[in-house]
This record gives sequence, structure tokens and C-alpha cells, in this order.
Amino acid sequence: MSPDLLPSELTSGVLMATSFAVLLTMILALVRATLGPTVFDRVLALNMFGTKTVLLISVVSFVTGRSDFLDLALLYSLMNFIGMVALLRFTQYNSFSDSAVITGESNEP
Repeated sequence: MSPDLLPSELTSGVLMATSFAVLLTMILALVRATLGPTVFDRVLALNMFGTKTVLLISVVSFVTGRSDFLDLALLYSLMNFIGMVALLRFTQYNSFSDSAVITGESNEP
């Protein structure tokens, strides 16, 4: 990135404050994931943590002027989505196999 496209000092300060705010919300999401009363509260907190991680990577990419970090953020968001779908499927069927979906088995009473 050319020097004239780098963020100004004021913009860098605002982005650093944004980074600290995102880090704070990430810590709060981890606390919710640890203390959540139900599995779905924990899943939601982990999903929020993954989303905040993508946001933090994007902000760091803009501050440093390295656009290749955006590729990493996109990859991380796809991994977060696939992981959440797999986790929710496991909590519903207690299995990752297709036989539980086809037979309609569930862990609900």
C-alpha cells in the first residue's frame, strides 16, 4: 500500500480504540461461553466470538495496510460458519452421520 493511502493519525487512533472495544467484547463473549446456562447460550457466544475475531482481523488489516489479512478474515468466517453448523447438528442429533438425520432420531424426549 502506498504511504498516501495509509490511515491518518486520527484515523489510526479511532481504529485502535475500536480494536480495544472489540477485544473487550471478545472477552465478554468468552465469559458468556463459560458461564452460559444452556448449550445454545454457549454456541451463540462462540459464534459471536468468531464474528468479533473476523472484525478484529479486518481492522488490523486496515491499520497495517495489508490487504492479504482480509483473505484470512474471509477464511476464518467460513470456518466459523461450518463449525457452528456442525456443532448445532451434533447437539441436535448427537452424531455427525447422515443416518441420524434420515431416521429422524433426536435427543429430545
